[in-house]
Amino acid sequence: MNDQARRRPAKPYRRPKKDPVRVLAFDALRAVDERDAYANLVLPPLLRKARESGGFDARDAALATELVYGTLRRQGTYDAIIASCVDRPLREVDPPVLDVLSLGAHQLLGTRIPSHAAVSASVELARVVLGDGRAKFVNAVLRKIAQDDLETWVRRVAPPYDEDPEDHLAVVHSHPRWIVSALWDALGGGRAGIEELLEADNERPEVTLVARPGRATTEELLASLGEEGGLPGRWSPHAVRLADGGEPGAVDAVREGRAGVQDEGSQLVALALAAAPLEGRDTRWLDGCAGPGGKAALLGALAAGRGAALLAAEKQPHRARLVERALAGNPGPYQVVVADGTRPAWAPGTFDRVLVDVPCSGLGALRRRPEARWRRRPEDLDGFAPLQRALLREALEAVRIGGVVGYATCSPHLAETRVVVDDVLRGRGTGHGRGGPAVRAEWIDARPLMPGVPALGEGPDVQLWPHLHGTDAMYLALLRRTA
Repeated sequence: MNDQARRRPAKPYRRPKKDPVRVLAFDALRAVDERDAYANLVLPPLLRKARESGGFDARDAALATELVYGTLRRQGTYDAIIASCVDRPLREVDPPVLDVLSLGAHQLLGTRIPSHAAVSASVELARVVLGDGRAKFVNAVLRKIAQDDLETWVRRVAPPYDEDPEDHLAVVHSHPRWIVSALWDALGGGRAGIEELLEADNERPEVTLVARPGRATTEELLASLGEEGGLPGRWSPHAVRLADGGEPGAVDAVREGRAGVQDEGSQLVALALAAAPLEGRDTRWLDGCAGPGGKAALLGALAAGRGAALLAAEKQPHRARLVERALAGNPGPYQVVVADGTRPAWAPGTFDRVLVDVPCSGLGALRRRPEARWRRRPEDLDGFAPLQRALLREALEAVRIGGVVGYATCSPHLAETRVVVDDVLRGRGTGHGRGGPAVRAEWIDARPLMPGVPALGEGPDVQLWPHLHGTDAMYLALLRRTA
């Protein structure tokens, strides 16, 4: 080394440039990972705080949202790609580092951000949140990823379909293998259908509003949104779909509680229960698992139109308060109670119509909660099983002879849908809550009660699908008590 080289001054330290959009996205991912939080609950307050601090506009919010949800949806695929670019098992990479790498991978492979900008921005983020040392590691890994596009990487890291179909689909479509298997069993059919379903799970879902009957109309909602702001629902007469980027809170009827945010599949479940044929009295309705209140609000409005009263029961006090808020201003009589549907506070045979939308794995709403696919385990279903059966049994006890029960769940997993109903009707599973003989019931064909909705299967129950109906994967079985 010559004297001139020795005397050359060291390169001055450059303070990392803080990018508020990517820092916010990183903070949201850390909350999801560290606190088991849900992105749809974590992200809004972070965005609100950023807007209030100034310098954070609608484009920034849209980018931050895309980075968070896109990274979570494609986490399985990105993990496989990152694993092929590091010299250690992925479990040995610090979670904060992996979050930065996943954000970078999504920018490189899942957005139109130029490669050089995606790498540069991710390295700057790493310097801010991880330090210069680990930023070098991030830089090296992302430069490897940037050498190929997503299609090329997937061909490289996914096992061939002919050798292992489920593992291939799991990597390509970013779902755990066990969920791929469960969804395939529930859907039936060949490769095309399951691929369409898995891909639909990775698409951003529409925001759908419900105009609560007697309080708001779809015409009112559409008029308030303007020609480019909303579209009529596909199936529910009370649904309005928001245009991309539409803000429900900006709609007067939503702010006033006369309308709400509710997936169209959820609306169809409530409407089908309300439309089921019934002889004799029809004055007392029960929502036995009412939180957070979407179906209860729609049922309450429908009941009010017929002079019926709704009792909305919810076991968790904080969720019962959400139900109160959703039902506030309902034109007909209603009551919200904190009650456990497996140990009911009402007498048997009290109600004419009963809905139990039971706690479940939530595999039908992976579009809205993409992180749930990475948290759920097959053994979780064993924990839900006794509760689901007990709630359905008590719902059948609660309805009068000739009355109707709707068993609903936001999961297409057979162990949470038809298997539960079959077990209860056959007297299998957990013990009967009140003791004594099980009540008798018969199936009602739910398909005619969803007029205009195609591809509802062989019945008598109904399974909705994101790729076929544009809804969450809601399941509904309708039962009439016979004895």
